[in-house]
Formats: sequence, structure tokens, C-alpha cells
Amino acid sequence: MSNARANHLTRRGIIAAGGALGLGAVLAACGDDDSKSGGSKSTESAAAKSGPWTFKDDRGTTVKLDKIPANIVAFTGVAAALYDYGIQVKAVFGPTRTTDGKADVQAGDMDITKVEVIGNVWDEFNVEKYAALAPDVLISTTFDNTGTLWYVPEASKDKIAKLAPSVAVSVYDRQLTAPLERMWELAESLGADMAAAADAKKRFETAATRLRAAAKAKPEIKVMAGSASDQLFYVSGTNLSIDLEYFKALGVNFIEPPESAKAEGGGWYESLSWENVDKYKADIIMMDDRSSTIQPADIAKPTWKQLPAVKAGQVIPRSPEPILSYDKCVPLLENLAEALEKAKKVA
Repeated sequence: MSNARANHLTRRGIIAAGGALGLGAVLAACGDDDSKSGGSKSTESAAAKSGPWTFKDDRGTTVKLDKIPANIVAFTGVAAALYDYGIQVKAVFGPTRTTDGKADVQAGDMDITKVEVIGNVWDEFNVEKYAALAPDVLISTTFDNTGTLWYVPEASKDKIAKLAPSVAVSVYDRQLTAPLERMWELAESLGADMAAAADAKKRFETAATRLRAAAKAKPEIKVMAGSASDQLFYVSGTNLSIDLEYFKALGVNFIEPPESAKAEGGGWYESLSWENVDKYKADIIMMDDRSSTIQPADIAKPTWKQLPAVKAGQVIPRSPEPILSYDKCVPLLENLAEALEKAKKVA
């Protein structure tokens, strides 16, 4: 379906099953990526908001400009993360407005009336509007090992590349802490006041400690990551999802589709008919919160309503494409920790 696909990943797999994810604040003992803390060493005195700007992204590409970029165009989720650090972008592409005109969940706290939306759905990117903005830099995430820019259409990527340099933050094959730290470094390089964000980083560390303790106290509780469409229910494996890999490293006991089933989605998910939605015995179900999926309150399937976790009220949201700021990731850890603390063995 997608033109911008990684080697073995499809957009269907990513959208349906939470392919980010879907950040180095936690002790190495948790088993997470050993990211370095602190800001980008490639940029000196970024807070001064003057002088040359240099940033080496996760593709190994170094972008050099005469000054810190002011006209920033970014994937919506990236823009939302930068907003949390005090950096306002000029325009966004990616899920920004819902059909009723409200801010999409991936827009975070941004005032979407104050940004130019040059693309709101997959394969939509207004190159003419982009050019008219005279962009200094384009920033997105990448879900593969080749550096494909998320939500930049394959058909127009070459035209887009000629108009401004790009920066990619990788969410491929790593835990949440790694891209979180990279976004911190990027925001710092753009002149953000990181001292103001330090509290959120501490809260993230505290939440991680709480989640690890909750998982250790309830090892018998089985957690399933799911996503709903009209015809199918998707079960995500933890492999290649930045949030699930991290939660698993903290000790959360996830249901994992078998290798034979996971091959369908390149290690991302298994698709089930609604008649077979009870294949796995879950005590907690984490459901994809993106606007492209059906939310739990709107699932009318009788088989869904009969699931033990649903009947017990042990269903919580999941953000497969987390907004990569510590402030937005704290609730992800806290919600799962609370669910584990309160969970009863029902499956």
C-alpha cells in the first residue's frame, strides 16, 4: 500500500500494529539502549540563537547551515515534540486534523491553527506550499534502516529533497529512550531551553522505575498490544516497536505472536478475524490510540465485548507513534504501571 516502505515493513503493518513504535533516561540495568545524556555536541552555544548550525542525524547525514533554522517544516509528531521544548515549526505534514477539524492525537499540545498544514493524510504533501515557505530544514522520523523519511511521499521525495536539507530521527530497531534522547539533542541544537525540560526528564525516570516495579510485582499479568479495523484485529509483537521493546525491557510480560504469524508483517503484527479475536489470553489490552484505528469505545463486535480484559475494564490506550518529548512519554509509562498495579488475573 505504501510507497515509502522499509525493506520488510509495510505501512499497513506500521499503521495497524503500531509500527513505531511506535528515548536515555533510565538505568542501564533495565536493559534499554545505553544512550548518552546531554545535548548535541555538534552545536555550540545554540541557546544564543545565532551563528552556524550543525546537526548529525540518525542516517549519519550532517546538515550544516549558516544559522539556526527558523523556517522548520516537520512531520506532525516531530513538530509536537519540538513544541514541548519551546520550538515552533512553520508547517507540518502528517496526521494533524481529524475529520471534525480538531487536533489529531499526534499533534499533541500544538495549536494547529498556527501552523501551515501541507499534508494531513498518507501520500499528501503539497510541494508548492512547501517551496513557498522557503524552508530551512525538513525534519521527520524514519522507520527503516535506509533512512526513508516518514510521511514524505515516494513520488515527490526527490523534488522535496532539492528544496531544503532534511534531518531524520530513527525509531527503527531501538527502544524508546534512544529517539527520546535524540529529540532532546535536536531541540537543544535549535535553541530550546533544556533546563525548563529537565523536570519532565526526571519524571520520566521516576515513571520508568515505577513501571519496572509494577512489572516485577505482577509477572503473571499478560499484556496484549492491539489495534482495530472494521474487518480485522491486529496483535503487535514487541519486535521493532520502540515503546513495546522498552516496556518489555522493563519487565512487562507481553503476548508475542508466533514467528510463523509474525512473518506476515515482518515481525510487527498478526492479523486476526474478529471471530478469532480471543486467540490470545490477555489480562490487559493496550489499544492503538491513533485516529486511523477504531477506538475501544466504538468497537461493537460481540467477540470483543466478551474478552476477559474488556469485561474487567482492563483496556488502556497505547501510542504506537509516541510524541518524542519526555513530557508526553511520562503518561505512557504511568498508565501502564497503574494498569499493572490494579490488574487482576482474568485470562
